[in-house]
Amino acid sequence: MERTNYNGELRIEDVNKEVTLLGWVAKKRNLGSLIFIDLRDRSGIVQILVNEETPIPDIRNEYVIQVKGIVAKKDVPNKKLATGEIEVIAKEIIVLSKAQTTPMIIADETDALEDTRLKYRYLDLRRPSLQRNLILRSKIVKCAHEYFDNNGFIEVETPILCLSTPEGARDYLVPSRISHGSFYALPQSPQLFKQLMMIGGLERYYQIARCFRDEDLRQDRQPEFTQIDLEMSFLDQDEILTIMEGYLKKTFKETIGVDIKTPLRRMDYSVAMNEYGSDKPDTRFDIKLYDVKDILKNSDFSGFKDANTIKAITIPGVAKDTSRKVIDGLVSEAKKFGLGGLGVLKYENNILTGSLVKFLNEEIQKQLLEIGHVKDGDIILIASGAFDRVCFLLGSLRCKYARELGLIKPNTYDLLWVVNFPLFEKKEDGTYSALHHPFTRPTPETAHYLDEDPSKVLSAAYDIVINGYEAGGGSLRIYDQEMQQKVFRILGLSDEDIKRKFGFFVDAFNYGTPPHGGIAFGLERLSMIICGTDNIRDVIAFPKNLKASDMMSNAPQGVDPQQLIDLGIEISK
Repeated sequence: MERTNYNGELRIEDVNKEVTLLGWVAKKRNLGSLIFIDLRDRSGIVQILVNEETPIPDIRNEYVIQVKGIVAKKDVPNKKLATGEIEVIAKEIIVLSKAQTTPMIIADETDALEDTRLKYRYLDLRRPSLQRNLILRSKIVKCAHEYFDNNGFIEVETPILCLSTPEGARDYLVPSRISHGSFYALPQSPQLFKQLMMIGGLERYYQIARCFRDEDLRQDRQPEFTQIDLEMSFLDQDEILTIMEGYLKKTFKETIGVDIKTPLRRMDYSVAMNEYGSDKPDTRFDIKLYDVKDILKNSDFSGFKDANTIKAITIPGVAKDTSRKVIDGLVSEAKKFGLGGLGVLKYENNILTGSLVKFLNEEIQKQLLEIGHVKDGDIILIASGAFDRVCFLLGSLRCKYARELGLIKPNTYDLLWVVNFPLFEKKEDGTYSALHHPFTRPTPETAHYLDEDPSKVLSAAYDIVINGYEAGGGSLRIYDQEMQQKVFRILGLSDEDIKRKFGFFVDAFNYGTPPHGGIAFGLERLSMIICGTDNIRDVIAFPKNLKASDMMSNAPQGVDPQQLIDLGIEISK
């Protein structure tokens, strides 16, 4: 079909050029003797001018049309449009496809609720903002191919139908028609396969990998997602992080023109938790957690006497607006994190007030004000209890107030590595689980604790954190059989468990395993950050809702009974 230009690429230097354009009618304005049409394609919008002597067919919004005409300079430029200095004077318009009235406004600012947008996603995709997001996502992938191809990586696809192995979330299972009662699993990641490729001698692998996890959803999580997945042999942690920083630098520069300064700084997990209340700290603003246990353990408040952890944050300038209703809301938030409550102190006119003040003598109050650098009009939020719960609560509140108070400078990007994570998480029953996965290598300095106290073992793991989001993560892997057996034993896996869950994988390590490590970037998370949205569905063409349902196709649904018979499956009621 004839087309000379994309609509959004026409400029003042194209004046007097004869063009043939295609696209959708974004808007039509009939002024009697003149008709103006905003014609939209994925490149943008251009204004079409139709004089009264030019015959045109009936045209409505979202009709697909072809326009033949001549580019002319506008008398009054529209500075909001890239094509705002010109318009196209139509000589002929042909309707290619008609459209019913759409159930939503197709523009960056739409009136539609998200449910409507997801139900009519093919219409939502016409919105310029979504198209920009998907184009940026495509550029991020293009940068990955270029960069890793040029750095000696080989792109290899791994299986989608594979063995169900424990990786932290529930598997999506696929029943086998040939072997009744047996199931494949959709991969939560290509973790085992990419390590096997290192044993296979490929040395540097990458893949744009589809992954599936049956877990509860939220704004930045989907049941199916994409990773930029990598694995490397014979490299140490510094070398791996340097290569990955090169990719991030290229990506930010070529997608949104932002220069990332490298090398990126590194922050210990312990610092991230203690000072920012998160293993993915947003460091673009300066509210930090501080420890007040040594101060408050001497108070008269019984709740502080045996507390494992007592921490606080200072929120600037909100004392006047911190009403009883606000305080009740903060206390409710603390209870969601499994804590009994939250201490809220206001400092106004050089006086500290709040329900806790009666338990604090003058010296304790003075110490609190000093350690928290509290100024007139500030509030202090104090949480006590289990370390993780206290940190996560205050970390969440510091981010909440930073957004509300406008403490985060727009269009800024703060990147860092979080390193030296614990290798294990100790559960309430005293047993251990792997914080990342059971193949993560301990750091050389702490590996001896595998035999003495597993809770002290740190891992050679690293997460890339951007603006408070974990955009990717990885680790050096265990390649020593004896060390792997120790980790399995700490995790409570019997020889039978190991053989059943990881048999083929563990067997491969008997045939010469190179030192190796890897990382996976979450493509949707990275795209979300670069596109400047906080909703992961804004960077996915056809996403699921929070119930893991596709509102457009109505998946999941029941299937034909014969399909279940073929698979040997009976649905219980």
